[in-house]
Amino acid sequence: MFEKLFKLEANGTNVRTELIAGLTTFMTMVYILAVNPSILTAAPGLENAGGSILFATAIASTVGCISMALLANKPFALSAGLGLNAYFAFTVCGAMGYSWQVALTAVFVEGLIFIALSLTNVRQAIFDAIPHQLKVAVSVGIGLFITFIGLQNAGIIVNNESTLVSLFSVKDAITAATFKTVAVPSLLALLGVIIISWLLVKGVKGYMLLGILATWVLGIICELTGLYVPDPSMGFYSVIPSSFLAFPDLSVSTILKFDFGFIGSHLLDFIVVVFAFLFVDIFDTLGTVIGCATKANMLDENGKLPQIKEILLADSIGTTVGACLGTSTVTTFVESSSGISEGGRTGLTALTTGLLFLVAIFLSPLFLTIPSFATAPALIIVGFLMMQQVKDVKWNELSSAIPCFVCIIMMGLSYSISDGIAFGIISYVAINLLLGKTKEISPLLYVLAILFVAKYFVI
Repeated sequence: MFEKLFKLEANGTNVRTELIAGLTTFMTMVYILAVNPSILTAAPGLENAGGSILFATAIASTVGCISMALLANKPFALSAGLGLNAYFAFTVCGAMGYSWQVALTAVFVEGLIFIALSLTNVRQAIFDAIPHQLKVAVSVGIGLFITFIGLQNAGIIVNNESTLVSLFSVKDAITAATFKTVAVPSLLALLGVIIISWLLVKGVKGYMLLGILATWVLGIICELTGLYVPDPSMGFYSVIPSSFLAFPDLSVSTILKFDFGFIGSHLLDFIVVVFAFLFVDIFDTLGTVIGCATKANMLDENGKLPQIKEILLADSIGTTVGACLGTSTVTTFVESSSGISEGGRTGLTALTTGLLFLVAIFLSPLFLTIPSFATAPALIIVGFLMMQQVKDVKWNELSSAIPCFVCIIMMGLSYSISDGIAFGIISYVAINLLLGKTKEISPLLYVLAILFVAKYFVI
């Protein structure tokens, strides 16, 4: 059945590999079930809706992943996008002062627009318009980006008022008597990187998943022996599951809570909100798909991705369903690359991830206990694997190499996939235009560059 549905043999994979890949992807992104409710409940009116948001996030993730599996047969997993949920809670519902019902309506309309754009090939045209060298750079940039996320989640890289970021200081933790709470997770994460690296070099199947589980077990041992002392007030929680079965509290419903009346009375304001969701989601999704597809060698000789329409349609369906249930924009997750690194090549990987999100609704206490210091090493190693593609950038062709460099650096330092793509495209168009290489620039690329410039200076 699986062979007929997902064409496993033709994609050089098998059921076992796909299941492990799906589980690995799930393990690296299950944190969203805890993070998304914590962010969205900051919106006025949603303070007590954490259970409903967790439920909505899990179901929307399941629908998005299954859509990806059945429509596109690709190993990309979807869930509520980070950044977009913060824009929902802190900007639309916070700074702008709109209700969460209005924000959900904007996400719903965005999803419908996405479906229309996907069916009319607009999003596919944008994907195809990005030069092949920039697509390689996007993959490398995502490698840098996801490594940075992993280092932050591990507590290895921390905030610094003078330099923005700096290396975590074990000495300072000892001085402040927080070694057992703050330093131990970072040290365990470093140990996790070594474990996964060793398993990778040894060629062990399922090395990413085994590394995550091994690091988690070490954390449990440290907590049981008193080497690790949780302190929720500092953001460090117990790594030992308190229970296994539980169902989220749905007493505060977010299902189908739209405010269409706002559109008629504040049309221009509504358009601005929808456009912001739309713009960021388009290029975050395209960037993630480009990076993961490049990692899995799915692009053809012309740098195009077969079934890109179906991939983007699955993303659109996830967003629309998510809005109906009560969560912010659903998008393709960069953590999909962890499953791809395990050999995931078909929709069976995405299907596995999606079904695990469904199971997680009932086993949320177990899955939400997986510490970030256990999954962070996987993200760091995935970053290493993705950055290997930097060798495919033609560094001697300066007119394309410089925009590639800009794209890679800005993606990591701006902490945004879409901003990395934006700066890459703007610099590519500007440099080639000044050099008179107009044949290197497609008409749509001019349009994208103008839109990006407008985004930063006008919109």
